[in-house]
Amino acid sequence: MSYVEVPGAKVPIRMWTDPSTVEGAAMQQLQNVSTLPWIKGLAVMPDVHFGKGATVGSVIAMKGAVCPAAVGVDIGCGMSAVKTSLTANDLPGDLSRLRSKIEAAIPVGRGMHEEAVDPGRLYGFPTAGWGDFWSRFDGVADAVKFREERAGKQMGTLGSGNHFAEVCVDMSDSVWLMLHSGSRNIGKELADHHIGVAQSLPHNQGLVDRDLAVFVADTPQMAAYRNDLYWAQEYAKYNRAIMMALFKDVIRKEFKKAKPTFEPEISCHHNYVSEERYEGMDLLVTRKGAIRAGSGDYGIIPGSMGTGSYIVKGLGNAKSFNSASHGAGRKMSRNAAKKRFTARDLEEQTRGVECRKDSGVVDEIPGAYKPIEQVMENQRDLVEVVAKLKQVVCVKG
Repeated sequence: MSYVEVPGAKVPIRMWTDPSTVEGAAMQQLQNVSTLPWIKGLAVMPDVHFGKGATVGSVIAMKGAVCPAAVGVDIGCGMSAVKTSLTANDLPGDLSRLRSKIEAAIPVGRGMHEEAVDPGRLYGFPTAGWGDFWSRFDGVADAVKFREERAGKQMGTLGSGNHFAEVCVDMSDSVWLMLHSGSRNIGKELADHHIGVAQSLPHNQGLVDRDLAVFVADTPQMAAYRNDLYWAQEYAKYNRAIMMALFKDVIRKEFKKAKPTFEPEISCHHNYVSEERYEGMDLLVTRKGAIRAGSGDYGIIPGSMGTGSYIVKGLGNAKSFNSASHGAGRKMSRNAAKKRFTARDLEEQTRGVECRKDSGVVDEIPGAYKPIEQVMENQRDLVEVVAKLKQVVCVKG
């Protein structure tokens, strides 16, 4: 489908989904965002659902302003994927050992490395800029300075929730590795700190929702936020890169005879801010649960843990601010999923996937998510499919 335009207060709301299928609370959030004085455009992805302040699955373009809650508290959260030289025939019938090896190499949940990972010891890891990245932590908000040691040990860890590491097979039987994670707790603490600062500023006192508090250009608060935001986005990118290096190392060791090789990695944020130009205006574009899909841009759109994922190439649709969805999108909250489904349901819906099937991850059951095929159908004018993947191993936090 192309987009449906719904009237908004200051800008029309362009929706790549049927507005009647969007929950009322999420529609109200979209209307709230459309009232912001600085807004120049609002695009809604087919995986849209209720979030903090702004919906997940929305792209907000503003002139001279940015809303921290519209970035998402996991700053820089995103995806990485790499195609390997392995094929489905190289995989063993029992994948439980492989899952255990991945879980041993990449800490999950609240776990972290005993010592910070030395990227210089990771095969093929690009270390250029690593020292400069950590030296810039000195300029990050004082509220998180004491977290530096923890941030170092969490670098290269998965986290929990909907974060995952997967071994997938595409329609040509090629094996892929895929990761979903972000800036871990350091990014969340930075986000929470700056949301609090923004809410205290005078220009935000009359907003319809205090969670839509913004920073405006040419202020020290905006400068401080952008400094910390870009650092956290880079942290998230490094975090995924280190995990992928650890992941590749597991694959090399487990498949020595096959001597696996790896194609260049595809990596994309889906909670971030970018400086872009549209209709002659320099805008700050916030993607919360959305990826950049400029012409030729490679991206990753995952489904739930039992349904498969897509590698895509952007079509450069300016009406969506060159964006596309970041995944299937939830159709029910975590609490609702836990009340609705059981571990037995999870086992049934993830049949054929080597993964956790216990009550601790029932909130991630495929039934709690929108059908990924419908999401992809709704954005045929935003991306073209390069490869469709089906997971065979899924590691959850």
